[in-house]
Amino acid sequence: MIGLVVVSHSERLAEGVCEVASEMAGDAAVVPAGGTDDGGIGTSVERVAEAIETAGEDAAGVVVLVDLGSAVMSAEMAIEESASEVTIADAPLVEGTVNAAVSATSSKATLESVRESAEEARELSKL
Repeated sequence: MIGLVVVSHSERLAEGVCEVASEMAGDAAVVPAGGTDDGGIGTSVERVAEAIETAGEDAAGVVVLVDLGSAVMSAEMAIEESASEVTIADAPLVEGTVNAAVSATSSKATLESVRESAEEARELSKL
C-alpha cells in the first residue's frame, strides 16, 4: 500500500481534501499537512515531515500532493529528512488526491503507479 500526504497552505483545505479522498482510499493513509505551525496560511516543513512519517508507517512509499508551488519547497525539504520512499505528484490537488487514493489501495500499487494516477487527473474534464 502507498500512503498519501496532502500539503496545502490552508489547514482546513488539506483536511477537506483528505476527508473526500479517504472515502475512496480504503485502508490507505491519507494525511493532511496544512497551514503553518501557528495556525496561519502557509506551509510548515515540520508538519509535512510528520505527515510523511505517519503516512509512511505501514506503506511501501508516500506520494505527496501540493496546492501551490511554494508548498513544493516545503515538501522537498521534508522529503530530505524522511527515511521513506517519497515522491511529489504534479497533479491537481483534489482530483489528483482522489485518483491517487483509489490507486493506492490496489495490491499492485507502486509509488510510481500511484503518482501517475494522480497526474492523470490533469487530463480529466469536468464537462
